Amino acid sequence: MGTFLFYIVSITLLAVTTSVNSCPPSDRAALLAFKSALHEPYLGIFNSWTGNDCCHKWYGISCDSITHRVADINLRGESEDPIFERSHRTGHMTGTISPEICKLTRLSSITIADWKGITGPIPSCISNLPYLRILDLIGNQLTGNIPFTIGKLSRLTVLNVADNNLTGTIPRSLMNLSSLMHLDLRNNKISGTLPINFGKLRMLSRALLSRNLLTGRIPYTISYIYRLADLDLSLNQISGTIPASIGKMAVLATLNLDGNRISGTLPPELLYSAISVLNLSRNSIEGNIPDVFGQRSYFTAIDLSYNRLKGPIPKSISSASYIGHLDLSHNHLCGHIPVGPPFDHLEASSFVYNDCLCGKPLRAC
Repeated sequence: MGTFLFYIVSITLLAVTTSVNSCPPSDRAALLAFKSALHEPYLGIFNSWTGNDCCHKWYGISCDSITHRVADINLRGESEDPIFERSHRTGHMTGTISPEICKLTRLSSITIADWKGITGPIPSCISNLPYLRILDLIGNQLTGNIPFTIGKLSRLTVLNVADNNLTGTIPRSLMNLSSLMHLDLRNNKISGTLPINFGKLRMLSRALLSRNLLTGRIPYTISYIYRLADLDLSLNQISGTIPASIGKMAVLATLNLDGNRISGTLPPELLYSAISVLNLSRNSIEGNIPDVFGQRSYFTAIDLSYNRLKGPIPKSISSASYIGHLDLSHNHLCGHIPVGPPFDHLEASSFVYNDCLCGKPLRAC
């Protein structure tokens, strides 16, 4: 009798322990509802989503070690995971992101990326996940707006919704994301202007907004973001002048403004700054190229092609610390091409279609 009682107690304790260490039934139910809105026919990534414990060997799911609540959803359609290597293919998933995901209230990261076929909107209730730090939905076919209440995610450090079909404007509440470090909105159909208070995003290191329908001016407050290293506003419809203060940013290394409607003159501050990649091509920038190059000028690439620049090529370019690639084609420049570095390694294509440039590598003067 004693042995039997001990056996019953042991089984009961094991069941209780297993239950305590498992994810809550509500989290499991939310995940299964999330899964039911998606269809992935090739890799079988959801085949492991069985059993009562969604914290144990459910593909792409991680749980908090103390609370056993679901903390991370990491589902990438392009990965080096063995499940992809065995299939010799990238992933393709269709369906939508169910609002049931918002019932996972302890989520710290959501990555549902590069599945190519997921459609529908970003559930607005995602803004109600108080612990969310990473939202990565790149490479799908999502539509609709970025949730207007996105600014409620006070812990958010990464917002990546690039390569989708999102429309609407940049939510003004997004400027409240004081912890945001990485913002990637590339290759959507987002319109409207950049918020004038964009500079509130003081922790931002990368702002990638190319290939959208953005209009208006570049807000001068961008120069307040002292950590910003990469700013890409290319291939939009941005107009107005380039704020000179951008050239005074301490760590800005890459500035891509090509393919817009930017006018005015070229700020001298850009040419002796921390910037090493400067692409201002295919705009309407006019006037002379400032003759201000010096030892602080270190460029792996400068592209000023397809503008309205005139006058001579400044001789001070020869005093730059380094210039790897230089493109001045399709302007109205005139005069002698300077000799010496960096001009001795540049092709004729860097200088063609100007008014009257001459000297190597073009015709003799």
